[in-house]
Amino acid sequence: MEYRRVKDQIYDDLSQKDVESLSGRTLSSANTTAIGPASAGGAKANSSWKLKSVVTLALTLLTSSQAILIVWSKRAGKYEYSVTTANFSVEALKCLLSLAALFRTWNCHGVTDDNRLTTSFDEVGVYPIPAVLYMVKNLLQYYIFVYVDAPAYQILKNLNIISTGVLYRIILKKKLSEIQWAAFVLLCAGCTTAQLNPSSDHVLQTPIQGWMMAIVMALLSGFAGVYTEAIIKKRPSRNINVQNFWLYIFGVIFNLVAICVQDYDAVMNKGFFHGYSFITVLMILNHALSGIAVSMVMKYADNIVKVYSTSVAMLLTAVVSVFLFNFHLSLAFFLGSTVVSVSVYLHSIGKLQPQK
Repeated sequence: MEYRRVKDQIYDDLSQKDVESLSGRTLSSANTTAIGPASAGGAKANSSWKLKSVVTLALTLLTSSQAILIVWSKRAGKYEYSVTTANFSVEALKCLLSLAALFRTWNCHGVTDDNRLTTSFDEVGVYPIPAVLYMVKNLLQYYIFVYVDAPAYQILKNLNIISTGVLYRIILKKKLSEIQWAAFVLLCAGCTTAQLNPSSDHVLQTPIQGWMMAIVMALLSGFAGVYTEAIIKKRPSRNINVQNFWLYIFGVIFNLVAICVQDYDAVMNKGFFHGYSFITVLMILNHALSGIAVSMVMKYADNIVKVYSTSVAMLLTAVVSVFLFNFHLSLAFFLGSTVVSVSVYLHSIGKLQPQK
């Protein structure tokens, strides 16, 4: 009917052929306009999915080798280097890598409001909180290996999923489905089962000190991760390298204070890099790249994706430890790891569907 009214109005000035030609051009233009944004949206979604996949895979691979490098860096069961200087080196390297990436952005796209370092005090003032939490968690990460080995450490790290899930719900107000909460319960069962010692009557192989340190690390990591995600996503257009720089610069400051408090005399007498080896350097590089990968996962995905990748890393660490440390995979460890894998799967398929 619409077409007939248009045709009747312009019939005196245009021939039937002109009307059909005009209509054809209009329809073609409309189709192009309709398809264009859809195609652009699909391309953008595909690009975002690829970015999430790349950073998640990178985090999984880096995390799987993290515990192995820490254990490998020990000599005769002890750290010959200062763990506070190692943490300082990690934060300094992350800061330098963020600056290097930022310089590259400036050269390619120029300086804009979203990638300039100068900012307000209100934006910068929130970064010291996660920085100090990560510093304490990283220090505990070294000392926990007095009580656990690399595969057990990776299993205990899955407590991060529980703390992250609870804090994710409380702080970010993100809802989780019943299936996802059930997955957390299964994860607890899987972690506990994997710690069983088949050759003894003790239910838990890990000493109480190891469990307490793991719980504290989980709470610190969960809160710091959720808090960091909140401040990173508060301004989505802000360049991730700028946000990383301000986060890591406070990490450098706090770890410098830790060196002065804990290892000042040793550093002054023996030197900052005393006891460092090639493995120590690789460990520092691994931690730095892992930290950057974590922040990118929080920027483009969320904390739940982060803890999933660390769970998969736990399984990879166990397999690699068989060849490097003659670690024997017990039936309890296998069953516990299987339950952990099932919980991860249930959590992924149990996502709440958006209301229509």
